[in-house]
Amino acid sequence: MVGRVSWHLQDSKNNFSKVVQRARSEGPQTVTLRGERAAVVLSAENYDRLSGKKKSLAEYLLTGPVWDDDFA
Repeated sequence: MVGRVSWHLQDSKNNFSKVVQRARSEGPQTVTLRGERAAVVLSAENYDRLSGKKKSLAEYLLTGPVWDDDFA
């Protein structure tokens, strides 16, 4: 079930853990102030993807393809 994706500021303050849970499971949650979009709550995964966070060299090498021992 897809829940609310837009929250009034006061509702988002009163239900912050729910806003975060829904951002993680359903996608970005918009917070409005006086009827206007004021903020968007994103999951950390979405934020990293959108901000272009790159893997460290160690992470890249550890998640790369698996090679046979005699690939030379």
